[in-house]
Amino acid sequence: MDIFSNLALGFGEVLSLQTLFYCFVGVTVGMLIGVLPGIGAMAAISMLLPITFYLEPSQALIMLAGIYYGAQYGNSIASILLNTPGTPSGAITCLDGYPLAQQGRAGAALFMTTFSSFAGSCFAIVCLAAFTPVIADFALGFGSAEYFALMVFGLVLASTVAPGSQIKGLVMVVIGLVLGLVGTDITSGTFRFTFGLLNLGDGLNLVAVAMGVFGAAEVINNLSRSSSDRGAARAVALRELIPLKSDLKQMIKPMLRAAPIGTFLGVLPGAGATIASFVAYGVETRVAKDRSRFGKGAIEGITAPETANNAAAQGGFIPTLALGIPGDAVMALMLGALLIHGVNPGPQLIGEHPEIFWGLLASFWVGNLMLLVMNIPLIGIWVKILAIPYKYLFPGILMLICVGVYSVNNNPFDLLVVFVFSVIGYLMVLARLSPAPMMLGIVLGPMMEENFRRAMLLSRGDATVFLEKPVCAALLGLTLLVLVWPLIPMLMRRMRRPKRRLRAKTLK
Repeated sequence: MDIFSNLALGFGEVLSLQTLFYCFVGVTVGMLIGVLPGIGAMAAISMLLPITFYLEPSQALIMLAGIYYGAQYGNSIASILLNTPGTPSGAITCLDGYPLAQQGRAGAALFMTTFSSFAGSCFAIVCLAAFTPVIADFALGFGSAEYFALMVFGLVLASTVAPGSQIKGLVMVVIGLVLGLVGTDITSGTFRFTFGLLNLGDGLNLVAVAMGVFGAAEVINNLSRSSSDRGAARAVALRELIPLKSDLKQMIKPMLRAAPIGTFLGVLPGAGATIASFVAYGVETRVAKDRSRFGKGAIEGITAPETANNAAAQGGFIPTLALGIPGDAVMALMLGALLIHGVNPGPQLIGEHPEIFWGLLASFWVGNLMLLVMNIPLIGIWVKILAIPYKYLFPGILMLICVGVYSVNNNPFDLLVVFVFSVIGYLMVLARLSPAPMMLGIVLGPMMEENFRRAMLLSRGDATVFLEKPVCAALLGLTLLVLVWPLIPMLMRRMRRPKRRLRAKTLK
């Protein structure tokens, strides 16, 4: 079937009333979560993941995906009106969005960010439709050794590309891999790292860990902060939403530059929407004739990052669906949701479950169109929601977390897991450790182990199997290069020091 026939299959899947309803719920919740500072899409997906267990796999994935890219739309509202980003990727929008609001142009800024978000998403969706099947066909020739090497490369790249210390990122990956080993050995069937607790026999509950590390920990962190610095959002009239002709002209080129940047960085493990928005903003400051405008309400300063972060949100689905390798923690939860429904992401997904892949792809068009239509009329409601005090908002979130976790297995032990990992997650925040690499390690750990042991069994214990196959050797070589590359500047500086000292002595 050609791409048009596949898209027809996808739209036939998504345009049913029930699927449209779940798509609408997903994008609406996502936009609300994006508006509310400090919660994030990860916490929302964690809370709603148990609900999706009772849905069809395609409906579950469509709703969760809607939450993810819906949050990218909503983050600009709090960034522009309050100077407080709803999600990390919206932080860069504050630099020029809030000055525009102070100039009385908040409505126009919100309209432009909404349109830019839609444009970035559309570009990434086209890339998703064009390249994911090609990548999947190429990956069909992968064996256990190639998959193991690909997962190692993805984890290392995620830990080094993500913001923060690379060493800390690698440490979090290792911790995640160790936590992923908890449970039953896939070969011998014996318990390991369970410390005599039968509840750990099936491993750590992914939903409970995610809710603890991302949901409850974020609530604790936000409650520990003072809300006195929180801005006051003002009402935005509909007539203020109309941008000037000069604004529309200034939008086009930044959008054309930011869309491919966001899509490319969304595909890379560990990069994601946050890095994409910062890179797109940096590119605009480089190419601008007058850099002094940035930080004072430049149109490029809001359209470029919003285009990039939405393109990255869609682009992240390419490696997740085509290879079964999640690029970030949100994609790891998406992968976990599919596995819970008995669907294995990877090269076989498009062939075995075309209705899921093409239905999800079609839902991106439908969901982004819903967001484009809803975002502007609902601005007044989002402004009122922003006025809700944190002390009333967060207890409700904690209640939803507890109910959601308990509903998965009806096991009180999962609530204990949430409590433990909420404390761990809060300590990570204080230590400035990113929990995202750890979540990737937990999800990919069992898969890495399975592929490693299978490759070793097929090669009868010969470890050179990982170097004999070209793709496997290339991936491991790239992994080594990623690890060594940051050390090169430091080694070059050390090599220059003796030369400088020698020159200083000769001058004396």
